[in-house]
Amino acid sequence: MTSTESPAPAPEADAEPSPPDSFTVQVKSEFLLDERPSCLVQEPEDNGGDNETSTDDRKPNRGQNKKRPRDSKIADADKACLAVVRGEPCPFEKSGKGCRYNHDLKEMLANRPEDISEGEEGADWLKDECPFWKKNGYCQFGIMCRLGKTHINMATGQNLCRTVDESGNETIGLPTQAGQSTDVSSSNESTDKPKPGTVLKHQIDVKNILSKETTNLLRKNKYPFVCKRHFEMKKGSKDNNKGQAAPPTVTATTPALPAKERKLIDFRNKVYIAPLTTVGNLPFRRIMKHYGADITCGEMALAEQLLKGQASEWVLLKRHPSEDCFGVQIAAGHADQFTRLAEVLANEDNFEVDFLDMNLGCPLDLICNKGAGACLMLREKKLRASLEGMLKVLPCPVTVKMRTGWNEKEPIAHHLQRNIQKWTIDGVGAFMLHGRSRLQRYSRSANWDYITEVGCNSQSSEFNNIPLIGNGDIFSYSDYEEKILKNVEKRGEDGGANNLIPCAMLGRGALIKPWLPTEIKERRDWDISATERLDMLKDFTRFGLEHWGSDQQGVNRTRRFLLEWLSFLHRYVPVGMLEVVPQQMNQRPPNNLCGRSDLETIMLSKNCADWIKLSEMLLGKVPDDFQFEPKHKANSYK
Repeated sequence: MTSTESPAPAPEADAEPSPPDSFTVQVKSEFLLDERPSCLVQEPEDNGGDNETSTDDRKPNRGQNKKRPRDSKIADADKACLAVVRGEPCPFEKSGKGCRYNHDLKEMLANRPEDISEGEEGADWLKDECPFWKKNGYCQFGIMCRLGKTHINMATGQNLCRTVDESGNETIGLPTQAGQSTDVSSSNESTDKPKPGTVLKHQIDVKNILSKETTNLLRKNKYPFVCKRHFEMKKGSKDNNKGQAAPPTVTATTPALPAKERKLIDFRNKVYIAPLTTVGNLPFRRIMKHYGADITCGEMALAEQLLKGQASEWVLLKRHPSEDCFGVQIAAGHADQFTRLAEVLANEDNFEVDFLDMNLGCPLDLICNKGAGACLMLREKKLRASLEGMLKVLPCPVTVKMRTGWNEKEPIAHHLQRNIQKWTIDGVGAFMLHGRSRLQRYSRSANWDYITEVGCNSQSSEFNNIPLIGNGDIFSYSDYEEKILKNVEKRGEDGGANNLIPCAMLGRGALIKPWLPTEIKERRDWDISATERLDMLKDFTRFGLEHWGSDQQGVNRTRRFLLEWLSFLHRYVPVGMLEVVPQQMNQRPPNNLCGRSDLETIMLSKNCADWIKLSEMLLGKVPDDFQFEPKHKANSYK
């Protein structure tokens, strides 16, 4: 008891003080209040949706909030025709159906809302910050841009662009001439001096964009695959058994392309950001690179949807130039899906992937019911055919991400890794082992004793060893040293090598503490300020508008992904407020926590309303009917 506390009644002789809750962060008493801090959004007492209910009253949540609120769809008639925005004639205007987009720029200008950086409740830090205008000298959204006052002729609604004249001087004018040469900048030819009339555009920096030709072939089911579908192979086998002359079939393991030189990835002493669904998007990964991440990986993508040419799935494979070592994670339930996708990736000249990660760990029923994710751990024949098929096609290595098993009482990862090693398939770059079973999902602590045992005793010395990377509950540099560096030094029962390598593979720890790579590399607990964290969120907002667009739809998406990230970020308690350092992964902040500033208090709030308030500082005011609920139920207390 500190000197500032009032004396409490003396306890009975046989009473003992209750131990602190191991699942609640131990915070210094001066930061704990009896009621909700006044700087936070105050809710009515009868509001049943308050996130800050007590731990005892909280219902166990798992899975996803599938019926969470969505943004209303913007009608086509409220969008400007992009041809008109470019100052070009619309090719559909004279067709029978006509163009479904708006051509009247003056009408749109009259009804155009003010920029999100303007007004009393606007995000004034975004003034003159249209990412496309700043980078490219031209914004393709034109009058629809929510930061467009800089590049819109406010008298006519026409879109402006920066061009160069014959003397090489920069000028601002209408895109009449520029529209004829906008694709000059996207060519591979580089010139020291831009040609007259050329729109000033930086080199398109986002990589791994699927070509239109390949997209159309996939959507029309006309892509020239070498590998046949699994049901086609079964049909050919049945016809052959009946004595009919069946055409020669191409199995899933037949190479589709000539062999290429394969470069393995050295994960040792690196910080690797694991694939993170929804929140592990390209803008987030740019933030992680800023804080020192060495290796990044895209979100889990489904091979079934990729092979249909679905644009929303191919977006997950995009790569930013700052990601100097980048992988993609693929989930599928059949070997032909893995192999066919490998053919597409290998055939695309503009695709740069350093490794492909096979997902054998996703616990979602939707994925496992298709034989993919964690279910693929139980189907070794399909797993072997998938590895053989991909590695006879891909020029990059394949890593295998798995869990301990289907349930914690019967772990199988050690058997599976031993079998994969015995298959002697060239190009398996590493195993990634999450220390939880499929049924555990993300509950309880990761089993690092089992991870270490797998590293020491699962592989045979008769074959080439495959590196093992452990994963789970790394939340500080001391966690990294305790769970990984100490276990790396251990040896097997026969004194053999330990395949566990010193690699910090970060998942939820990176979502809650994006600066964790810096802490690990500098071996310290960083008491990062609220202002520094706000600057980080501004960078994410800027990257989001650049990635998803600066029109209303892009602003909505940026806000939604920002709020999803804030549903993780609020779990972090600053080092200077902790009674016990460091904070553990499974610990949550207590209720009515007050920070060292109003901004820090808002960032500590568990309430969605305060996250929305924080998003308004970055993207302007939300509509009056705006609602948000996190995708993952674990982040929304009921």
